[in-house]
Amino acid sequence: MRSAVAVPRQGSRSGLISAVVAYCLWGALPLYFIALAPAGAFEVVAWRILFSLVFCGVLIIATRSWRRLLGILRQRRIVLTMGLAGALIYVNWQTYVYGALNGQVVEASLGYFINPIVTVFLGVFFLRERLRPAQWVAVAVSVIAVLVLAVGHGSVPCIALILAFSFGLYGYIKKLVGASVDAVSGLTLETAWLAPVAVAQLIAVGVTGGLTIGTEGVGHTLLLVGAGVITAVPLLLFAAAARRLPLTWMGFIQYFAPIIQFIVGVAVLHEAMPPERWLGFGLVWLALAILTVDVLVAGARSRRSTLARQSGSQTA
Repeated sequence: MRSAVAVPRQGSRSGLISAVVAYCLWGALPLYFIALAPAGAFEVVAWRILFSLVFCGVLIIATRSWRRLLGILRQRRIVLTMGLAGALIYVNWQTYVYGALNGQVVEASLGYFINPIVTVFLGVFFLRERLRPAQWVAVAVSVIAVLVLAVGHGSVPCIALILAFSFGLYGYIKKLVGASVDAVSGLTLETAWLAPVAVAQLIAVGVTGGLTIGTEGVGHTLLLVGAGVITAVPLLLFAAAARRLPLTWMGFIQYFAPIIQFIVGVAVLHEAMPPERWLGFGLVWLALAILTVDVLVAGARSRRSTLARQSGSQTA
């Protein structure tokens, strides 16, 4: 009998490697964005959108996936849904880059720490799911954590909450069309919707004399171009891992990104961590521990119940 976190043998190694690399890349993104200085958040996100679109176009040509994309384009509902997904990921990207470039990487990591709890909350709100007692406890502890951080810092951790809810809603929207849209086609449609916004941002930044591409050396320009690759590659690795690993394993590995972001913020960028902030993060980690244990226990019970039913049917 398999344990609660057993990984299937076939494809497990490549799936595990893909997941770890994807989340490690996401965790290290603040360092990449900081290396783009003196480019501001609006310029960085605009180039990220446009070069992601170019990179996806190259991938589609190289893999001859035009038919799949054209098939999706014929489905108006899916195209509009991807536009909504694009709007949510735009909010997420803009907030994240702003936080990374303004010394708030630790708060950004908080957003992704509380994202699983926000996902549970969204399940109740949108899907009318009923929470188990332990899940309610985890939600309550996370709310207390946000209050502690707000009181200690003197303001609501807006960056963390925007990141958590925008990415949680983005994940919900993506699940609605997940069976119909592959990773490359999905990112292509999202960035295509956002391309006019990106162009408008670049024009606005250019008018104010703030564009840095082509003015800060070849290395800087290449890093801005690479923003498209660094956006698409982790997403593709994540999609490959999701097909090969159980959901439980993906749930554990997702914490790699905020852990790395937290370490980057505290150990590399030396962001302030007063006692009240440690207390708030400690409560968030407690909530995640409660949620994780609950998932494992519920999964074990479900497997035992399934095995009991199978055993009973065989005996009958």
